[in-house]
Amino acid sequence: MVDALFGVPRLAAVYDALDPDRGDLEHYAAIVREFGAGRVLDVGCGTGELSCLLAGAGVDVTGVDPAAASLEVARGKEFADRVRWLHGDATTLPALRVELALMTGNVAQVFLTTEEWAATVHGVHQALEPGGRFVFETRIPARRGWEEWTRENTHQVREINGETVEVWTDLVEVRLPYVTFRATYNFSSDGAVLTSDSTLWFRERDEVEQSLTAAGFAVDDVREAPDRPGKEYVFVARKL
Repeated sequence: MVDALFGVPRLAAVYDALDPDRGDLEHYAAIVREFGAGRVLDVGCGTGELSCLLAGAGVDVTGVDPAAASLEVARGKEFADRVRWLHGDATTLPALRVELALMTGNVAQVFLTTEEWAATVHGVHQALEPGGRFVFETRIPARRGWEEWTRENTHQVREINGETVEVWTDLVEVRLPYVTFRATYNFSSDGAVLTSDSTLWFRERDEVEQSLTAAGFAVDDVREAPDRPGKEYVFVARKL
């Protein structure tokens, strides 16, 4: 299932404006340069910010996402015509041979069963050329980041496309390793109130490493996210 904030057209249309600080993407662009990757797969590309950033730098990018509404937004951006957009996920990819696969944001945590995650990792493994790398981030459970997901900490009001949009997040349930939260959107033009519920799987580092090893990867490095020091693991795995 696609969360409403990605799958409902009205919410997908305001997603970027409500999360304008994407300094994390430059971190991933730097990783692409570090490994000299010319062919990149962006798994869970969403509204296409990273895919278009890389395409603008001359990288051959394939962006895949299960949310059609988000892909529609992505296709309207600068350099979008240089990206190969796919509606689906890592388990539905056509034959590919990429040098690097990326998953940014919360993508690696939206798979809520061992089977879903294993299928996703397998799909990425199949798309990579031998020696290709899989780089993604997950939040560190011990940091308990969900404690900040309250209306007090997340409330914002922005002018978007000629109307005022008010949004905030409420923590719904913590049943570790799963955490559920709800985003609420209030649109001034017609008074519409839309909500989007999301659940993330907070896995420990050793669990993630074991899953990668079982799928045929070597974990070369586990880094810190420069934009969120001490809050996230950044895994760098290599296809054997």
